[in-house]
Amino acid sequence: MNVVCALLLGGHGHGHDHSHHGHAGHDHGHDHGHGHADHNLRGAYLHVLADALTSVVAIAGLAAGWFLGWTWMDPAVGALGAVMIASWSVSLARETGRTLVDAPADESLELEIRKRLEVGDVVVSDLHIWRVGPGHLAAIVSLVTHEPQEPAAYKAKLDGLSGLSHVTVEVNRCPGTAAAA
Repeated sequence: MNVVCALLLGGHGHGHDHSHHGHAGHDHGHDHGHGHADHNLRGAYLHVLADALTSVVAIAGLAAGWFLGWTWMDPAVGALGAVMIASWSVSLARETGRTLVDAPADESLELEIRKRLEVGDVVVSDLHIWRVGPGHLAAIVSLVTHEPQEPAAYKAKLDGLSGLSHVTVEVNRCPGTAAAA
């Protein structure tokens, strides 16, 4: 049963792209890539896999103790299983913790956002990117410029950025610039 569950849970690591058209024609492209795992599925997968592996290894250790007289094999196998589970647990806790404490997203994505938006006199005055789900990042961008455009124009410049699902753009006129009459 554990092997069947592990195969079912392990099959969710593939990448695919969904485009969801919400209210007023907003397009929220969702890219689920290999680098962004669902921590709940991964935790369930590791749990089932650990159950299966420790069962098999425990039976082998008991058999070696019974048939070969290796009484040390059962506790050794138990210790090996504990180390294996601890290693997987620490790895999963680290990955999940980065999401929970709002760890910074990929620096290359921040640089690409700035590169696409800081054209002419446009300056990114504030940028915050965070993970909102497996393969989904959100961004809030504040811009300052002498000739502001509608936020949708700036959002369009960010189309196609992998994993960027939800974007909010705030556009401010550069202080000291007279408003157009």
